[in-house]
Formats: sequence, C-alpha cells, structure tokens
Amino acid sequence: MELNEQQLRCKQEAASYTNQYVIPYAAFHDREERLHPEVIESLKSSGYLGSMIPKEYGGLGLDPISVGVLNEEIGRGCSSVRSLLTVHGMVAIAILKFGSEQMRSHWLPRLASGEVLGAFGLSEPGIGSDAKSIETQAEPEEDNYRLNGRKKWITMGLIADVFLIFAQVNDKPTAFLIERKSPGFGVQPIQGMLGVKGSMLAELHLEDCRVAKDSMLGRPGMGVSMVALHCLDYGRYTVAWGCVGLGQACLEASLSHAGSRQQFGVLLQDNQLIQKMLTEMIVEVKAARLLCYQAGYLKEVMDPDSIMETWTAKYHAADMVNKAAHRAVQILGAKGRSTESPVERFYRDARVNEIIEGTTQMHEMVIASYAASTHQSVQEEAVHS
Repeated sequence: MELNEQQLRCKQEAASYTNQYVIPYAAFHDREERLHPEVIESLKSSGYLGSMIPKEYGGLGLDPISVGVLNEEIGRGCSSVRSLLTVHGMVAIAILKFGSEQMRSHWLPRLASGEVLGAFGLSEPGIGSDAKSIETQAEPEEDNYRLNGRKKWITMGLIADVFLIFAQVNDKPTAFLIERKSPGFGVQPIQGMLGVKGSMLAELHLEDCRVAKDSMLGRPGMGVSMVALHCLDYGRYTVAWGCVGLGQACLEASLSHAGSRQQFGVLLQDNQLIQKMLTEMIVEVKAARLLCYQAGYLKEVMDPDSIMETWTAKYHAADMVNKAAHRAVQILGAKGRSTESPVERFYRDARVNEIIEGTTQMHEMVIASYAASTHQSVQEEAVHS
C-alpha cells in the first residue's frame, strides 16, 4: 500500500520531529519515570496533541492513516510519549462522539492546543479486562453525581487535567468527564514499572467527588458498551502503530550493530543465523505495518470491519514487537542488556503491548470467536441459497 501525498508528508514530518524532540529525551523518560517538560511543550506547539481532533475545533483533523503513521514515528522514538498521544486522544474522541456541543466547544480546542491534557480512567485495582464489572459508584443527587471508588494504572494520571472516568449509576456503567481540581478527587503516583516508565501512571481516588450532571457523556448504561469500546478501538489502533514503530527501532538498532560488529573475522551481518533473525524482523515489521494500513483504510471509509481488523493488527503487532525486541537483545549480546544501548529499554517497553488495550488472550478469544461466527453464517447462507 502506498501513502498519498498528505500522509507521506505527515510521516516525514513526524519522523523529523521524533528525531529532534523525542529520541534525545527517551532515556531521560525511562530513567526519571516522567516526561521531560520540553517534550510536552513541543507536542503542544507541533499540534500533535490535536491530531485526532477536527479542524473546526482547533485540531489537525488527520485521517486515520495519518494518525497511524504519526503514532508509528513517535513510537519509534519513545513509547512513553506515544502513550500520551493515545490516552489524550481517547478522551478527545469520546467528547467528540458522545459529548454535548457545549462540551465539545469547551474542551476540544483546549485539548487540541494542549492547554489541558486528558487521561482515560477505566481500570481499577480489581478490574481490568472485565470492564462491565467496574466497582466505582456514581450516586445521583439533586444537581450532580457523587462518585466513590478507585482507578488504577491510569496512564498520564500524574499530569492530566481532565479524566474520562467510568462508574456505575444504578448498576449501569456510565462515563463522566471529571476535572482534576474537582473536590474529592485525588492522585497517587505509581512507580517502579517494568517498561514505558515515563507514562506517569497514577491511582485515582474518588471520595465523595461531586460532578455536575452535564459532565456525563451519553446516557447511563452507555459507558462500556459504547463510550469505552469506541475509545479502546482508537487506543488499540494507535498502540498497534506504536508497536510497528518500536519494532522498526529494534530492527534499525540490530542492523546498525550487525553491520559494525565483527566476530571471528567477519561482520555479524554475514553470519547466516544473524541473517535469519534480521530477516524475520524485517518481514514481521512489514506485515504488522500492512495490517495497520488495512485497519486505517477501513476506518477511513467507515467500514464496520475496521473494528475487527484493528483487533487483528494490534494482536499481531504486539506479538511482533516482543519477538523483535528479543532478537535485538540477542544480536547485541551483553550490550543489548545494558543502558549503553536503547535496545534494553525497547525490550522492557515492548512487553506492555501484550497487556494494554486488551490482553493478548482477550484478542485471541475475540478474533477466534468472530471468525467462528462468521464461518457459521457463511455456511448457513450456503445451505439456504
């Protein structure tokens, strides 16, 4: 598949931006477990925080494939920075699709400019994949809702200004937009994670946190079945592209090392077993990228199959990047296990992609079940035709 002129320009600009503003700070993000303020400011000035927001609300209004290649390039540079784009975008598209016009007019321009940063609050200490069983409660009062509960593993929770929070309203999962400054809203840092250490995770505490009734997105009961699934589809898509970028970084580091390191009088790249590992990386990165292109194209033409293609792309890309990181460490040897090389960070960062936006096991259940039901429908149509 070929990119059109606008998409190619977006990819080139994103690559240049990543090389200049993201890669130089990636080791800092990993070491200090936070994003450098200059990177956040550069994201604001670049407009990339509004990549998924329509131009009428101050965003870039990029098409799905352009959003994808942007996340690929930034994912090539730093998974933590890419994670900000993902969760910020999940909040923005939720407001765009399910918020009132007043909510859209108020929040989207501020999200597009980076005046405020967004975070997605679904996971809880005891709830992950089983999203419908969230325990946070929102009790209706005369003019507002009173929320009590905890959210955990919230990406960018330490710096976000506005959160998309999911809670039960009379046993109906419901989505709310809650500001950080709301009374009864607290944030506790989570540190010491294996990888993507700059994603500034937090645990959120809601203790009699009161929010206005017009902070609800959609209606009671729409929280998981519509709002969360819509956001997670976007998140899954950008994570898949981020995996492609990280896989590409693993490949480039491996090619560079294999082309300069000599063993037994020959370059590593001339060793057939090393060539086999490089070939597998090359092919699998390309395959993952093509699956992402396919998902993006179907999103662009609004084909309902785009949802399942996104599941497929994320499943393969997450598997691919873990294999690529494993091979990269093997090719670099001791250097690959040292902070002397970014490959050590790539290896740790790769691991999270089989957990976030749906675990690998959830993907296997969904993809296989969908294929089985589709096959059965085809068989039944054949019988009745």
